[in-house]
This record gives sequence, structure tokens and C-alpha cells, in this order.
Amino acid sequence: MSAAWQQPLPAMPVPPAGRAWRRWPPPPGYEVQWHRLAEAALELDLGPDQLAETGLEPVAAAREWKPATVALYSKVARYGGLALPRVRTPEPEPPELELRPLVELRGTDPEHVRAVVWCALALAWPAPVGMFRSLRRDQVHAGARRLVIRTDDGEWAVPGARTAWFAWETLRERYPALAASPWVLPALRRGPGLDSRIGGRLSNQALQVTFAKHAGRTARHLQATAPPSRQDAVSALAEAYRELSYDSFRRLALAAGATPVAPRGAVRAARSVARSARPVG
Repeated sequence: MSAAWQQPLPAMPVPPAGRAWRRWPPPPGYEVQWHRLAEAALELDLGPDQLAETGLEPVAAAREWKPATVALYSKVARYGGLALPRVRTPEPEPPELELRPLVELRGTDPEHVRAVVWCALALAWPAPVGMFRSLRRDQVHAGARRLVIRTDDGEWAVPGARTAWFAWETLRERYPALAASPWVLPALRRGPGLDSRIGGRLSNQALQVTFAKHAGRTARHLQATAPPSRQDAVSALAEAYRELSYDSFRRLALAAGATPVAPRGAVRAARSVARSARPVG
């Protein structure tokens, strides 16, 4: 006896994008990144199911995400259960890059000096951006020849950053909110959040934007001040700076021999060193 014919189930209505994201639990340990992904998708009125269908391309284009950011959020989406294709985290390109111009002081603008001291510390202490976000001033100690950073994970000597550090500390004393702030990289202005304040702790995203702005301004300065004989070399360096993210800066510092502070990025840096050491031909 054949089975009785059954009418197909009606198409289920798709819930509003905002409600769909609230129903979908974030992956443990990636709650912040998941909420940022949801915010970016909601700007295009995309729920989780629609994002799985379209992929990250529309969101990445709208937000102007760099390849490393696309790789990060595709990983977070997969951890949360969305069937997105795997995107490889890009290797630093080029594998070697002159980073010293990013640690040169060119004035006393607080935003510039704050970025310079960050880069100067990161050249020898290439911590992930989240560790810099939570780095406190009382964890940085000035020795006779170098700074020393002490955290719960250990102690690191940081050569070459004393000049930038003292310039930043001196500048902070001019502004009461910055002088009273416990953070090494405090906010310089109020943001959109209700609890945002001058001297408060910046978000990871705000720090990434801060670094990108500093790299772009350094690129413009290099091109404006380069002698004619170095225009070609400086133009190539400036072009690399315009695409440089802090994550790539960190991996380049690791590939140049800086001691790893955290496992993230250290493996890719080791691959970069091995790749650059291979004989050509």
C-alpha cells in the first residue's frame, strides 16, 4: 500500500533580522566579535540565515574591511554555527617592511603621540590589540636604558621606547582626564556610548582604527618630505602603510625577531620567516 500523499509544508516566514540575531547564541569566548558581526549585518538588514546565503562579501564591502578582518569574522561566524566558507588569514605582505617611521615623533598632537608610543612598545612587545587595550600605566616601568612591562603572564624588556613613553607621559600631564587615566592608550574624546569618556578604555575596534589612521598619516608625511632621489622607494613604503593593519604590524614585528607575547600570530610569523629564508630559484 502506497503512502498517502501529503501536502508540502508551507514556507516558514523569515523573522526580522534583529530578532533572528537575538535568538542566535554567540559562540563562547567570542561574544564581543559576534555582536559586532551582527551589528554590521543589521546595517544591511541581514539576519544570520541571509548572511550564510550571501557570505561576508556585502558586509565587508559596506564596512571596508581588510582581508585580515574578513578572515576573523568568517571564523567567528563559523564558530557560531553559520555555514560560511573558510577564509585564510593573510600573511604579511610584504613579509618584511621598514616600521621605524611609525615610531618617530613628529609633533605634540595627543593622537599622534599616543599612536607613536603604541608602535614603539609593540615593536619589542608585539601583544594583540586586546592586551594593549587593557594595558595599565602601572604595568610599564622606566629603567635606565629601557622600559619594562610586567603583566600576569610575565615580564618583558622593551628597548627603544623610552623617548616616546616620556613624551606621552609629559603630554598627558597637561590634561587632567588623561593624567588621571590608568590606561596606557586612553580615549582622547567621548564616543557614542553612554559610558564613553575622555581617559576611558578604548574598544578593540577603536584601537584598530587609531592604528590605521596613524599609518595613513605617516604615509602622507613620508611622501611629502622625501627627497627626489628616494621618491620611488618612499612611494612603495607609503603604499604599504596605507594597507597596514595593527595585526599585520604585529606579525611583521614577530617575523623581525620580537619575542612572542601571546600565541596568536606567532605561528604565522614563523612561517613568514621560513618563507623569506627560502632560496630563490
